[in-house]
Amino acid sequence: MQLKIMPKKKHFSAGRVPLILFLCQMISALDVPLDSKLLGDLVQPPTITQQSPKDYIIDPRENIVIQCEAKGKPPPSFSWTRNGTHFDIDKDPLVTMKPGSGTLVINIMSEGKAETYEGVYQCTARNERGAAISNNIVVRPSRSPLWTKERLEPITLRNGQSLVLPCRPPIGLPPAIIFWMDNSFQRLPQSERVSQGLNGDLYFSNVLPEDTREDYICYARFNHTQTIQQKQPISLKVISAKPSKERPPTFLTPEGNESLKEELRGNVLSLECIAEGLPTPIIYWIKEDGTLPVNRTFYQNFKKTLQITQVSEADSGNYQCIAKNTLGAVHHTISVTVKAAPYWISAPQNLVLSPGENGTLICRANGNPKPRIGWLTNGVPVEIAPDDPSRKIDGDTIIFSNVQERSSAVYQCNASNEYGYLLANAFVNVLAEPPRILTSANILYQVIANRPALLDCAFFGSPLPTIEWFKGTKGSALHEDIYVLHDNGTLEIPVAQKDSTGTYTCVARNKLGMAKNEVHLEIKDPTRIIKQPEYAVVQRGSKVSFECKVKHDNTLIPTIMWLKDNGELPNDERFSVDKDHLVVTDVSDDDGGMYTCAANTTLDSVSASAVLRVVAPTPTPAPVYDVPNPPFDLELTNQLDKSVQLTWTPGDDNNSPITKFIIEYEDAMHEAGIWHHQAEVSGTQTTAQLTLSPYVNYSFRVMAENSIGRSVPSEASEQYLTKAAEPDQNPMTVEGLGTEPDNLVITWKPLNGFESNGPGLQYKVSWRQKDGDDEWTSVVVANVSKYIVSGTPTFVPYLIKVQALNDVGFAPEPAAVMGHSGEDLPMVAPGNVRVNVVNSTLAEVHWDPVPLKSVRGHLQGYRIYYWKAQSSSKRNRRHIEKKILTFQGNKTHGMLPGLQPYSHYVLNVRVVNGKGEGPASTDRGFHTPEGVPSAPSSLKIVNPTLDSLTLEWDPPSHPNGVLTEYTLRYQPINSTHELGPLVDLKIPANKTRWTLNHLNFSTRYKFYFYAQTSVGSGSQITEEAITTVDEGKMAGILPPDVGAGKAMASRQVDIATQGWFIGLMCAVALLILILLIVCFIRRNKGGKYPVKEKEDAHADPEIQPMKEDDGTFGEYSDAEDHKPLKKGSRTPSDRTVKKEDSDDSLVDYGEGVNGQFNEDGSFIGQYSGKKEKEPAEGNESSEAPSPVNAMNSFV
Repeated sequence: MQLKIMPKKKHFSAGRVPLILFLCQMISALDVPLDSKLLGDLVQPPTITQQSPKDYIIDPRENIVIQCEAKGKPPPSFSWTRNGTHFDIDKDPLVTMKPGSGTLVINIMSEGKAETYEGVYQCTARNERGAAISNNIVVRPSRSPLWTKERLEPITLRNGQSLVLPCRPPIGLPPAIIFWMDNSFQRLPQSERVSQGLNGDLYFSNVLPEDTREDYICYARFNHTQTIQQKQPISLKVISAKPSKERPPTFLTPEGNESLKEELRGNVLSLECIAEGLPTPIIYWIKEDGTLPVNRTFYQNFKKTLQITQVSEADSGNYQCIAKNTLGAVHHTISVTVKAAPYWISAPQNLVLSPGENGTLICRANGNPKPRIGWLTNGVPVEIAPDDPSRKIDGDTIIFSNVQERSSAVYQCNASNEYGYLLANAFVNVLAEPPRILTSANILYQVIANRPALLDCAFFGSPLPTIEWFKGTKGSALHEDIYVLHDNGTLEIPVAQKDSTGTYTCVARNKLGMAKNEVHLEIKDPTRIIKQPEYAVVQRGSKVSFECKVKHDNTLIPTIMWLKDNGELPNDERFSVDKDHLVVTDVSDDDGGMYTCAANTTLDSVSASAVLRVVAPTPTPAPVYDVPNPPFDLELTNQLDKSVQLTWTPGDDNNSPITKFIIEYEDAMHEAGIWHHQAEVSGTQTTAQLTLSPYVNYSFRVMAENSIGRSVPSEASEQYLTKAAEPDQNPMTVEGLGTEPDNLVITWKPLNGFESNGPGLQYKVSWRQKDGDDEWTSVVVANVSKYIVSGTPTFVPYLIKVQALNDVGFAPEPAAVMGHSGEDLPMVAPGNVRVNVVNSTLAEVHWDPVPLKSVRGHLQGYRIYYWKAQSSSKRNRRHIEKKILTFQGNKTHGMLPGLQPYSHYVLNVRVVNGKGEGPASTDRGFHTPEGVPSAPSSLKIVNPTLDSLTLEWDPPSHPNGVLTEYTLRYQPINSTHELGPLVDLKIPANKTRWTLNHLNFSTRYKFYFYAQTSVGSGSQITEEAITTVDEGKMAGILPPDVGAGKAMASRQVDIATQGWFIGLMCAVALLILILLIVCFIRRNKGGKYPVKEKEDAHADPEIQPMKEDDGTFGEYSDAEDHKPLKKGSRTPSDRTVKKEDSDDSLVDYGEGVNGQFNEDGSFIGQYSGKKEKEPAEGNESSEAPSPVNAMNSFV
């Protein structure tokens, strides 16, 4: 049976698909793949891939760019409408369209105004298969108007009165962000008493004398234009005389008892209540007939603002804010109605069909009110579009039947209501294409035996082809019990064997034709280590060898690598590797560790390891070795002008043969006390012929050296003074560099006294211009190493010579070196500076080089100054920090790394020579895009309770953009340090505190916390914390005003599982049983009777210690009006004994008793051994749980 792939849906693991293959589904098909093999003759209607937002607010200071990008085959052409009519861009010289794109660029920076181009724009992308349209793009320039001038009178109030400072910012686009600061640009402190409302006004519930100040300033920040407008300062004086009388709360905003609020679905619902009163009121929020959503409710502005994120229709209803202080409370009800702009339920999807097939386009949207659905074809309402017999419209669905090639078109679905609209393009592309196989022919697959083999066959065709696989030239069929066929055409051999080797043919068929492709499969033997390295223990200083023999497929070439502790072997000649062995000689303690033999081929890899342990060697006696004793009896013979013979007698070698002698000399005339190296001779010599220099007063000494070290020096020889002679060398390191634009500074390294060869050392300094015909100018100087030539032209090359001479004569003629007169600052700034932003932290700068003549010195490179642009307010406060990067040589571009994302930078470029910098180029500004933020600055956990933890954090020090949200991930850690399941939580970016509820008590949690921008997630910060533990108290008698049966938090473990507790409980149970038996016997006798009479009648000595101080128990009664010992009594564990059954049962003592007795038989203490009892919470109960149940009730 042949294996076939039919056009049906099958689920398969993405991990088993090695390539991204292109499939064409009959009804829900996506775009035709624009593969290089298909581009030749396949067509595709246009698809809008990028467009500007519907509400497009532009910066009037920059060129207007309205985006419209589309793809299709053939490439689409573009046209625009403005305010519903054709926009002829050829008639406006300021408007251009990017080549190969529909994006408009309106050049208003050179001339023109942004207001001229306000309007509603729509882009159309068209080719022979249809036309796609963009959204209506409303273009409006941003506005940041000034405050209207007004005269603000000073405000004087008495201590305790309420106050509202109005802000009333100018109406801008987009709306401004309001904040209050003083003259020092410090934010005014806010609290439950003083806070800013949503409208920007500053509300005082009651004023205090410390509120007196003259600089209450409201600021409006317009982020789009990066401008801040300031209101005139408001002066407030609070008279600190007798304070106002305390009063109950009243609302400053909103007014009245009721108000209405309407919000759109998906937005943030913000409700505000600000009250005045004395003392300061506290605000509470409730939802009538409902509860506030747990994960979407947040409080701002000291709980004066209630925010619900991602609001939906279910959040409609009445919300009540309550302002309360010690004198009363006031309520306000806000009726919230949630409307909804249209949102997709099912957006239409592209259809790729073959002639004669059927299909549907479905467009379903919802909203409040219900949106209207309208259809367009190629941008024209379907009602007036050309008729298509294959098309039938049924409300939100278009049904296609028996489509033909002329049915290809782009359809637009428009869902709209009074709050907005949705527009979606979906094309119908009718193609009749024979099968094509996209996988390259004759691919060779090599697979290790017993591993899966995946043979690819990517295909395309319309109608969707069926796929068949054959093996071998005779076309033997493949059976489903051995092979797996994937919908993308891939053939999988789950366990490849040697007999799987061969040629495989993939055949694709549809009604228009057939295509096939051959691939080849080879199965290789796996690589194995047949002899593994073994554990070894060796002594320090010895040798060790590890063996590793590898067997592999003959056609694969393995690479053998040895590792130490999973790293490379030390770079040490003691380690040697041959074919099968690793040998380590002279083993040291550092050589201990794990050695791994890794064998790798192109298809697989194996490894084996062994441990080397190094131990100390067995100590053995060793001879004493030492450095030699110093030589002695030094003697000078054969004394000539430039040589002398030195003779000496060696000292003792101390059991190590002398290998060499080192001879040193001292020049007593020029460098007394300093010894220099003269010569070295072998350890068998005792004489040396030494070459000497003129005019030196020599002394010599000798040192001996063996394998241990070097001896101390011998005694110095007699002195020997050689005759003077002319210098035999000239000064070294001759240079000519100007320090001023009109001089030449000639420097050299002077000869030392040893090199002078005689008295009267001087220097002849000569110079002339290199490119001129001037004669040499010379001067003779002494005791200096520098000479300055003045009056030179700027930066001219010179030839320079410095010759040594003394009283005997001149040194040999020196070679000329080249230098330059002094440099001056460059004259010209680099031009045509361009900036290319590579990513959020890297930019590339290009510039044109300056003419070399204008450098006026050695061109050292170009220097870029760049800095972050600051707002005017920030510049007044601190100096702008500029950064500098220098690029050596005649570079014309450079990279600026380490930029801060989401910032505006300014830079200029300067040329640099040895004198300094030239003038700066014109400043160029650029913006870096957003990046991922740094980790939050801090994270701490506060207020742990039984089932909640509160997290507080500081935002990232470097947000690198606009924070969109925080992500909190946490998981429990059990007692064996195993991690539990992770919980993900998204937190709005404006939060710095979050409380996690419904946690397990006495549980450690690990938290991972990071911030996010639109680019992605930043680095995370981690923390751990523990919820508090159940006290497990078992107090038998609780005060009546507290109630019984409520377990409290504790920091102890569950005592119900402790051995001592179980034993104690057994003893208490036995005692209770005895008392019950006694009570039962006494009850059978009935009535009241004095206990003392019974004691007298039964003078049992064991009962005597249980008497009270007066010798009696008092009266015992079984009457029904007898009260139990305590209200908090409970039934026994079997829940069968009622209170009326036995009033003297010890179960009346409740939980938590210690099980100890006073001498009078009463209980004392608690099970926990603590003397104090924490008050119970909640309602009183006549029945308290057992200690075990009390602890487990919070789990």
